[in-house]
Formats: sequence, structure tokens, C-alpha cells
Amino acid sequence: MKLASLKTGGRDGALVVVSRDLQHAIKVPGIASTLQTALDNWRNVQPELISVYRLLNENPNASYSGEKSFALDTKLLTAPLPRAYQWADGSAYLNHVELMRRARGVEMPPSFYTDPLLYQGGSDGFLGPCDAIEAVDEGHGIDFEAEVAVITDDVPLGITPARVREHIQLLVLVNDVSLRNLIPAELAKGFGFFQSKPASSFSPAAVSPDELGDAWDGGRVHLPLVSHLNGQWFGSPNAGVDMQFNFGELIAHAAKTRRLGAGTLIGSGTVSNRDAATGCSCIAERRTRELLKQGQPLTPFMKFGDRIRIEMLNTDGVSIFGAIDQFIVPYQPPLDP
Repeated sequence: MKLASLKTGGRDGALVVVSRDLQHAIKVPGIASTLQTALDNWRNVQPELISVYRLLNENPNASYSGEKSFALDTKLLTAPLPRAYQWADGSAYLNHVELMRRARGVEMPPSFYTDPLLYQGGSDGFLGPCDAIEAVDEGHGIDFEAEVAVITDDVPLGITPARVREHIQLLVLVNDVSLRNLIPAELAKGFGFFQSKPASSFSPAAVSPDELGDAWDGGRVHLPLVSHLNGQWFGSPNAGVDMQFNFGELIAHAAKTRRLGAGTLIGSGTVSNRDAATGCSCIAERRTRELLKQGQPLTPFMKFGDRIRIEMLNTDGVSIFGAIDQFIVPYQPPLDP
């Protein structure tokens, strides 16, 4: 099943069921007006949403409960969850962490290999897949980060990694935008990210795990995550390779001392493989590889007008989630009255 949210539904969007080929969609207000509403009552509404999904795949011109299907334009979509009660991002690909720390001459603490890294991000407003990324200053070091994330239903406190997988209901792609030149000063305070992490962006569709077929093993997605910067291939590391902690372990870590509400988003962190031939999922990692190999970083951070595209294809080369496709633009403050 594939679900998305139209911008016309207000701050929480209007839930639509999307065809497998991402070409058509249909509103389902009689089932749930928003994705958050659906997740709040997932066990009851999931069968109905699946029925509409099957109907739409059988007949792109189908109608349901008075609603007619329509051609899907991803520019009209917001994030599947335009805002969420919980957005916690991990850093499960330790190759990425090792590279970044090696460039700074910092050792990896042994605990990093046994205890997941996870921070709580801003979730009061996410960007849609084609929304512009507004930046205040190019000098902030604008970077993209290509990730995979899962969306859960209600997760009990203290759940085990093995049990938590049944609570993973949907998956999405993420562009976790970072302002690299603001990060060092923030982390030096010892209190985590804030200004250096503006709004994240999400794929057009959130998909149920079964849509991934054999590529989903219950905790990892074994497919390349492809990034293009200004039309040029940047990287396609396999999201199922070199992931130190799977999603079950990340969620269990987050739920160690608290319950997680329906609609919780848990990110994988920047997808990264030890094989340098697979490229990178962020500019900072490429710059680090350049620094370690050539003595200096060569790739600049993003500038106004730059374009980033992030997508995941199945083994037949077909897009699963649709593409995150965004431009960097200068922020225009509102005019004083």
C-alpha cells in the first residue's frame, strides 16, 4: 500500500491512497481524513485502506465512497506526515560516523558499536517532496542527507527489538537537511542539534513494508538509495549494507524509557557503505573522503539554485516512493507592515 498527503488538507494534509505506479490517487475522508488519523486507529482502518489500494491498482479511474481518482502531481503533495508528534533520527551507518570523526582526528568510542546514536529532531513542520529548501545564508554550509525512515503505530515502553518490528507500518525516504558550518559550535555546547537542523523533507509516498518485497528483511531495506546533485550522480549506497543497527533496534532504543505514539518517525541516519564506489549520501561525507585521500575537500556545499534528487528504485528500476526533488532558494523574510 502507498499513501500520501495533499497540501489542500491544511497543516496535516489530506490523506490519499496512491496507486503502485504513483500515477493516480484517491481521497478517503470516509476512512481517515489525514495520515495521522489513520495511524491513530491503524488496526481498524488498515484493511479498508488496503481495499481502496487494490481497487485503484485494478482500475486507475476508480471511485470510492463518492470520491473519484485523479492523476497525481507530486508538486501538490506535502510530506506524508506534514508534522509529527515524534521525529527521532539515528546514525545507524557507522561508516559515516567513523569517516566524519577520523577527519577531525577523533576516536570512535567503543559504545558506538553497541549503543545506537539517536537524537530528537524538530517535527512541527516538514517539507514536501518538491518544496524548495529555503536557506538564510549559503555560508551555513547547506547539505542534503539521504536517509530511510519508518513510521510506527503505538509502541509500548520497553519493547524488545524482535517484537517491535510488528509496529513498523510504513516507510519513507528523507532528506535530512543539515547546515554543516553551524554544527560544530552547537555540538561543542554538549546539548545537541537545533539551528543546524532545519526542516527535513520526505518522499511523496509512504509505503507499507510489503511493497518492498524481498528487499525488506523486517529491519533493513536492501536496495540502493540514489542521489543526484544538479543532475549528476552523487551516490547509490545500499541501505541494507553496513547498517550497524536495524530499525527494530533503533525503535527499541527509543522506547527504552518511554512509549512512542502512533505516527512516530525513526530515521536511519545518512546511508553509507564502506565501499567508496557506491558514492555518498551527503556532501560532508564526500568532502571527508576527499580530505583523507587528497588532503583537502574539493566538493562545495550547496548554493542557491542547486538541485537535489533522492530516490529508491526496485530491482526492475521502478520508483518505489517517488522522488524527493528540491532546489535551494534564498529565504525571503516577510515585509514589515
